[in-house]
Amino acid sequence: MDDNKENIYADMQALGRAARAAAKSVAKSDTNVRNHALMAMAVAIRRDEALLLAANAQDVVQARNKGLEPAMVDRLTLTQKGIASMADGLEQIATLSDPIGAITDLDYRPSGIQVGRMRVPLGVIGIIYEARPNVTADAAGLCLKAGNAAILRGGSEAIQSNQAIAACVREGLKSAGLPEHAVQVVETTDRAAVSALITMNEYVDVIVPRGGKGLIERIANEARVPVIKHLDGVCHVYVDLSADLEKAIRVTDNAKTQRYGTCNTMETLLVHTGIAAQFLPRICQILLEKGVELRGDNAACSLIAGMKSATEEDWYTEYLAPILSVRVVTDINQAIEHIATYGSQHTDTIVTEDYSRTRQFLREVDSSSVMVNASTRFADGFEYGLGAEIGISTDKLHARGPVGLEGLTSQKFIVLGDGHIRE
Repeated sequence: MDDNKENIYADMQALGRAARAAAKSVAKSDTNVRNHALMAMAVAIRRDEALLLAANAQDVVQARNKGLEPAMVDRLTLTQKGIASMADGLEQIATLSDPIGAITDLDYRPSGIQVGRMRVPLGVIGIIYEARPNVTADAAGLCLKAGNAAILRGGSEAIQSNQAIAACVREGLKSAGLPEHAVQVVETTDRAAVSALITMNEYVDVIVPRGGKGLIERIANEARVPVIKHLDGVCHVYVDLSADLEKAIRVTDNAKTQRYGTCNTMETLLVHTGIAAQFLPRICQILLEKGVELRGDNAACSLIAGMKSATEEDWYTEYLAPILSVRVVTDINQAIEHIATYGSQHTDTIVTEDYSRTRQFLREVDSSSVMVNASTRFADGFEYGLGAEIGISTDKLHARGPVGLEGLTSQKFIVLGDGHIRE
């Protein structure tokens, strides 16, 4: 190990020790104290809007100069609306019920003891993310409300934005009398910091990676700390034979074009053969006018002039760009089979007016979010009422779907007795 890596490892160990100590204070803190910190963070973010936009502008210029992909630049860019959303998210988190200490399933056993479960913090959470500076505020808020400490390592492309937001976070913590080390943003952009963070199991209890597939695969393969993750967002919209065409147009258009570079953006459109000739020309005209490249199977290509032929790889691809795969299917069973074969268990939607097909789709599609007559873009912690999200998990343990407060906690068994002994 060279001197630079040794120094980074030592610095990360120091962050870990400080986070572990801070986690104890946060776990014991009163709900009102944590809520005060969250509200103070929101106030600071609104007040410093101009500073945040200026810092972000520096990052965006550097990103473009480095030739980053448009989708990455899109995720990096902060707007006035985005800054307001960060503050709104923190305020909404403050209004949510505190999960810590909640006791559930308390019941008497034949022995006379009472057995239940109490919700507790995870401890120290490491968040590794690319591009999106809003994650700094979202992660800080959710981790804090759930009684945890956090170590945040954003991408090098957002270093100015993340540090500016971190200053607002520290101000909120200080205002509430909580340790500033409860939320720490790693200052170095060296990748060695990530290697250290994901192996510090003596200080870090869980890692949440947010970024491209390469980053997440690397972390999943190298981490010695448990990881909450999703690799791909290959999301589908299936337009059923019984679909209301106007609903289908709205849902499909929004699912693809509301924002291209997000994990809950539709990447494949499936259309029942009995409605394809009515639906595809209308929706494809809208998409083409918005600059979306269309790649379809033979049936779709026969209906839409200029549509490119889709390859097998296209069905597996998360484009994060104005590109859409289109397939015509014979029925709902083929649509579900396609989703099972090519999907990533992220978010999938059916547009239908048929109750039995609604039930079948909800039951048989094995994804973290399954929707009916709604855009895939709703798969988001803020939209689900979680305040914000730390990420989306397509794993089945420990959390699934948008990970909010409850996903950042665990449970322990509690037993209440009155001198009971086991015979």
